[in-house]
Amino acid sequence: MLLKSLPPPASMVDMAQGYSLSFPGSPAAEYIKHRGLDSIAARMGLGYVAHPATGHEKQAGRLVIPYLRPAGGEHAVATIRFRCIAEECTKNPDGSWREDEEHEGHGKYQSLPGSRPMLYNTQALIQPSPYIGLSEGEFDGMAAELAGIPTPGVSGVSAWRDHFDPAFLGYERVFGFTDGDGPGEQFIAKLAERLPNLIPIYFDKKYDVCRFVKEFGPQALREKCGLS
Repeated sequence: MLLKSLPPPASMVDMAQGYSLSFPGSPAAEYIKHRGLDSIAARMGLGYVAHPATGHEKQAGRLVIPYLRPAGGEHAVATIRFRCIAEECTKNPDGSWREDEEHEGHGKYQSLPGSRPMLYNTQALIQPSPYIGLSEGEFDGMAAELAGIPTPGVSGVSAWRDHFDPAFLGYERVFGFTDGDGPGEQFIAKLAERLPNLIPIYFDKKYDVCRFVKEFGPQALREKCGLS
C-alpha cells in the first residue's frame, strides 16, 4: 500500500502572504482604520486569520502582525504575532470603540510557540537617518513611521535584550517613545542607562504614540521630537 506524501508545511512567508490577502475588507482592516493606521497597513504586511494555517486554528479571527526582515531585496518574515480584535473585547455594546479594551480570560497578543523577543520593524534600521525612534509596541512604531520617523519596536517592556543595544548606538538621537504609565516610564529609564543617545518622549496617561498621531497628526509628533 502506497502512502500519500504530505505537502511540505507552509513557510512563514507563505503564511504571512496568505493572511495579508485576507486583510482587505476584513474586521482587521476595520480595526486598523480605527487606530488610524490604514495608510501603512500594506507596507507593514498586516493580515487577518480568515483561514488558519495548520497549528494556527486558535488564532482565527485575529489580526496578523508579521515581523518583516529585508533579505536579498525581498522581505523575509522572522515571526508572526497575533492580536485579538474581537468585538466583545474592543467595542462597547452599542458598537462604538472602547477607549480601554477589555481582554478577559485571554492575552491581547499571542506569539508563535517558542518565539524569542525580537525587534519589530528592523527595516527602519537600514534607513539613512541621523535619528531613529524606539517604541514599546508594534502599533506605536507604525504610527511613528507615519510621521517620517524610522521606528523599530519591542513587543513589551520586558522584551528588551542586551544584543539589541548596538543597533541604536550609532545614531545622533534615539527617540524613546513611552506610554504614559508606570511600566512605560520604567522601560525608558532602563533604556536610558543603556543608550547614551536616548531622548525620552513622554505622553500623557491617556495617550500613546498611536493615539497621539491619530488625534493631533503626524506633524505634531515630529514637533514633539524637536523635528521640523
